[in-house]
Amino acid sequence: MFRRRTGGLTFRQKKKLITPSLIREILSWALYSVIAVFIAFVLVLAFGMRVSVIGGSMEPTLPGGSSVLVDRLVYKLAGPGAGDVVVFFPNGNERSHYYIKRVVAVPGDSVRIKDGVLYVNDVPSAIQTKKINDAGLAESKIVLSDSEYFVLGDSPENGEDSRSANLGPVEKDLIVGKAWFSLGDESGWIR
Repeated sequence: MFRRRTGGLTFRQKKKLITPSLIREILSWALYSVIAVFIAFVLVLAFGMRVSVIGGSMEPTLPGGSSVLVDRLVYKLAGPGAGDVVVFFPNGNERSHYYIKRVVAVPGDSVRIKDGVLYVNDVPSAIQTKKINDAGLAESKIVLSDSEYFVLGDSPENGEDSRSANLGPVEKDLIVGKAWFSLGDESGWIR
């Protein structure tokens, strides 16, 4: 009924707490962590800028007060294209708020607004189809230089853009990046 305990010494080898495989595993986790932090840093640098839309010049695409995410990397590789929504400082003034407008003409294009219609290279624009009451600088034909972009708001009567004498065509080096995602009530990809 009762079991008898056998007394005596047992000689078991204690397990090593630190083994070469454990050291390899710790080093691999550390390496993966450093790589993940580096990738996160690059992604934040490229896509992490958030800018608020001020005013109604980009409505209905971007309502005033909404926020957009800005890709700051894409225009280091290539220039903006017609139809892109860009973020820039007006005349390079970094003390001003960011402007957000749509590119309607690229370097080398000619721009003119006649009878409320935007003409790019003497053809009515498919990008800006709303009637524009104030032609501003574009009342006469403007030919863009190799580094200039003509920008307009989607609702051109509600803001300042390349038609304005104090803004004019935007130089490429003043463009901060491309607005690519809206964080407002109507959040989503920007077209």
